[in-house]
Amino acid sequence: MTIELVILLPALFAVLFLGMQAALYHHARTVAIAAAQEGARVAGAEHGRESAGIAAATGFVEVAGGDDVLASASATAQRTSARATVVVTGYALSVIPGWRPEIRQSASMPVERLS
Repeated sequence: MTIELVILLPALFAVLFLGMQAALYHHARTVAIAAAQEGARVAGAEHGRESAGIAAATGFVEVAGGDDVLASASATAQRTSARATVVVTGYALSVIPGWRPEIRQSASMPVERLS
């Protein structure tokens, strides 16, 4: 019985840690894409600006949990006459020491125009 525990317990812990890491990564990725979409929506508004899109994206990350969800989050935006694009980058939390998975998500929307 003891030998079985010595063999199976590390494997069980490895599966648990990998499952937890996958959940943390997925949650951070979901927050990053939602923040990028919010920023692109604001930047793509008829009178939107790149700075407004960046502020909306970073504000979304803060409301969603800030560094407890997406560490070192930052956003960049680019607006042309046709499209607004926002990119959100940061790091997912990690239960594996020394490993910081990077998250990079972008969203693009057409710029609103009233004819």
